[in-house]
Amino acid sequence: MKWGFSTLGLPDVPLPEVLRLATTHGWSGVELRCAPGQPVHLGLSPTERADTARQFTRTGVAPLAVCSYVRIAEPGEDAAVLAELLDHVRLAADLGAPYVRVFPYGDDATAVRRLTTAAPAAEALGVRILIETHDTHRTAADVSRILQQVSSPAVGGLWDLMHTWLAGEPPAASHAALAPHLGYVQIKDIASPDDLTPLPLGTGVLPIDDCLRLLAADTWVSWEYEAPWHPSAAPFAPLLARRPRRTGGSRPR
Repeated sequence: MKWGFSTLGLPDVPLPEVLRLATTHGWSGVELRCAPGQPVHLGLSPTERADTARQFTRTGVAPLAVCSYVRIAEPGEDAAVLAELLDHVRLAADLGAPYVRVFPYGDDATAVRRLTTAAPAAEALGVRILIETHDTHRTAADVSRILQQVSSPAVGGLWDLMHTWLAGEPPAASHAALAPHLGYVQIKDIASPDDLTPLPLGTGVLPIDDCLRLLAADTWVSWEYEAPWHPSAAPFAPLLARRPRRTGGSRPR
């Protein structure tokens, strides 16, 4: 596996410190939460974008994805959603990130229409738009329905293990549905379906090992630690010292 982590778990940490944590503890990539007040956001100037890209290049850490909050299928006019999506695609291209994460939040037909429209521009910039298994489309089968209709190499799926498991979809079924379209995988751990407070990997109930066994050796796997939504969660930075093994499961070393 190629291991990354999300800056969602480090909401107040500047990018140089994020990259220091990655290099110190052997993480190869970083998912970049894209939001106001974060080190990466749509308001970065061309100079700031170039500087951010250089920081990644200098450290050898890969900018795995720009994690947007675009709701690709939300009700309303297409124009505003497409403009926001393409702004994120251009940001990803400027930073050298291969992926942009989007959420569904709506119906299949709306998602298919908008993604079909956006796909050529994304492909021209070398960026893939990934629909996360989330909200209205929590299973891989749900997301796969959209992807089969878009049929573009510039559009794929992001498998969030927690959401597919909470929806009752076993890892083998999730992988079978998304494998032809898979960009990368997000893992995490929780105490129970009723307590989603993030835990260190391998200490909760999610079937992480079952998921990892299904993946090709070159698949990116990112630890998304949802600290901002759970104030009682342990600080994320110290946990990064226990990077999962590259093969054989997710138990900390």
